[in-house]
Amino acid sequence: MNSFFQPPPEVIAFLFIKKFVYLEILAGLALLRVIIGRGLARWPALVTLFMAAGGIATTFAPAFGLNEGTLYIKAAQFMAEGGGMSALLVPSAVFLICSITPRARWRWIDALHLLMLAGLIGLWWWVG
Repeated sequence: MNSFFQPPPEVIAFLFIKKFVYLEILAGLALLRVIIGRGLARWPALVTLFMAAGGIATTFAPAFGLNEGTLYIKAAQFMAEGGGMSALLVPSAVFLICSITPRARWRWIDALHLLMLAGLIGLWWWVG
């Protein structure tokens, strides 16, 4: 029996993945694509890397006492938009551009990203 003080494990998993896992893995995939990619596939990956790094920095800024100033406030407000999902879906949408570019190497990165995105959206649907 679940009470208000004991949420289901799906909710805990969704919150943990949304806050601490998704952007980190997306940044790693984008960094791989920037390093080994060719041609046009590198540019959306670079934009994704910067966006994910900004989200990661915003998430961990309070732990380092860097949660003051206009830049942090604006970034935190963006991270909170749409329950925090817009900060995850916007970089993912930019990274999806890599999957349609010609001559992109290591297509398994795109497959892994699509699995991650499907898992995130599936958890969001399940919890919502």
